[in-house]
Amino acid sequence: MKTLATHRRHPAAVIVAILVGLLVTGGLYTVVNSATQARSAEQDATQILNGKKLFLEGCSSCHGIAAQGTQNGPTLIGVGSAAVHFQVSTGRMPLANPGAQAPQKPREYSETDIAAMAAYVASLAPGPAIPTAADLDYSDADVAEGGELFRANCSQCHQAAGRGGALSNGKYAPNLMEATPQEIYEAMLTGPQNMPVFGDSTLPREDKQAIIAYVETLRASDDPGGWALGRFGPVTEGLFMWIGALLLVVACAIWIGAKVR
Repeated sequence: MKTLATHRRHPAAVIVAILVGLLVTGGLYTVVNSATQARSAEQDATQILNGKKLFLEGCSSCHGIAAQGTQNGPTLIGVGSAAVHFQVSTGRMPLANPGAQAPQKPREYSETDIAAMAAYVASLAPGPAIPTAADLDYSDADVAEGGELFRANCSQCHQAAGRGGALSNGKYAPNLMEATPQEIYEAMLTGPQNMPVFGDSTLPREDKQAIIAYVETLRASDDPGGWALGRFGPVTEGLFMWIGALLLVVACAIWIGAKVR
């Protein structure tokens, strides 16, 4: 009888194969990741350089060559990319004429240019960053809690229905019905104009999302009671009733006078 030769695999062969596979995979990952990081760093540097050029052309006359601020404009060092995006995307900056408050107007820069300027200012010093898609996702937010937070922190200036209101010395709180969720989030992060800063230590991300959800509910809600009169509250409604009542009294007086003659 012929003896069949049996070939046994060395016990260390499996371990060696695993180690070789791990080394090859790790090497490929390192090469690809290094190339991606280098390309990303190059893109970031290009964006910052473009943002600096735009800043020097359109912003440095008020905020200084190095964004250090002048007598015509505050320093931008440390304000972060969120503040730049809010001010420029809403058209508040660049400011044509100084006044009590920078009004909202059509923006003068494209989204790409705004992102470049925001990246440049963010490179000067740490500050609040532009909110991400996860920050702006309010789909699971508690609208009722957002209403409580809004009434406690925002309604004193923006009015209970978010329609804005007058402040002192010609200043005002804007109507939130025209603001996007990103603008609302960035305003809470940066505190533009007379608005206080509601950082994450004051209002966590979940609270900001709840407030945005409440504002969006106000925007979409109807008026089952009839004419809303701008939703400015009892003062407007009372004034409307007084004017209507006075007109009715004047009309009655004219009618009675005409009958007596």
